[in-house]
Amino acid sequence: MKALRKKLEELKLLHRIGRVILVLWVIFTVVAIGWVFCASLSTSKEIFSDKVLASGFHLDNYIRVIKLYNIAKYFMNSLIYTGLACAGVIVLIAPASYVLANYAFKGRNIIRSAYISTMGIPGIMLMIPMFMIISKLNLNKTPLAIVLIYICTSAPFTIFYLLGFFSTIPQSIQEAALIDGCSHMKAFWRAVFPLAQPGLITVTIFNFISIWNEYMWALVFVNTERRRTLSLGLQAIVDGMRTSGDWSGLFAAVVIVFIPTFILYILLSEKIMSGITGGAVKG
Repeated sequence: MKALRKKLEELKLLHRIGRVILVLWVIFTVVAIGWVFCASLSTSKEIFSDKVLASGFHLDNYIRVIKLYNIAKYFMNSLIYTGLACAGVIVLIAPASYVLANYAFKGRNIIRSAYISTMGIPGIMLMIPMFMIISKLNLNKTPLAIVLIYICTSAPFTIFYLLGFFSTIPQSIQEAALIDGCSHMKAFWRAVFPLAQPGLITVTIFNFISIWNEYMWALVFVNTERRRTLSLGLQAIVDGMRTSGDWSGLFAAVVIVFIPTFILYILLSEKIMSGITGGAVKG
């Protein structure tokens, strides 16, 4: 009994320590993000003198960045690439994940292992082979090339995540749709797909964040003034700081990059949590 009581006290102590560490990390994160946001509304002189917002709010920082550095164009490019890639991943990978999770056929385990094992391959190893393939297809420096690359690189994680989620959906739902006269594909899209929304939304958000902040693939395949993504545009602004010293504009650009993913988390946080826990236990 004494050993059990001692064990419980140790667990309570560890719990308190964990809570303290978590609270400190949250405070640090909020302060850091808050300072960046305040710096984006200050002048460069105020940033270096550690007196952010001393002269009030300077919304002209955002206007200046949008006009001088073409951020609006880069923002739309990133939005188009990311949106098309995320939609393409769901359309192609969701049916494949459901088949791999619920249909028994020869070689299924090999296919599943092959897809999941590709998550351990560094993207830099695929850079040259992918460049050669895209060049032979005459798709270099085109939006289609980067969208296809984003779909392919997001597929392994999406399959890994959806395999666990689709295994929790009862097969009786699809069987009922088949009895009503639906084909296997129609049964999936009409009966199973709507029930999988929490998991699909969650994995789409993860893919969105990964693609939105991606830099290396965009640097190789769409590094032109017209096709450039927001991450490449931000790097161009950083390079420009060496001569212009417009640090307030830099922080404004950072906030513009950060806002879309932040809004996604705020609006869809409940669906993210339900999607994560939905595939945790098979029922």
